[in-house]
Amino acid sequence: MTNQIAIGLGLLILGFLGLSFALGLDWHIFLARRFIDLVDVVAFWR
Repeated sequence: MTNQIAIGLGLLILGFLGLSFALGLDWHIFLARRFIDLVDVVAFWR
């Protein structure tokens, strides 16, 4: 993963979290669970 892709993904995640909090939605819980799954997959393939 290049630095540009990592920064883009980070900004996308932060944007979704900001939108979730601004609109009062529970997306941050869903995103947190998916992020934990992503970390598990990346740790497995490493």
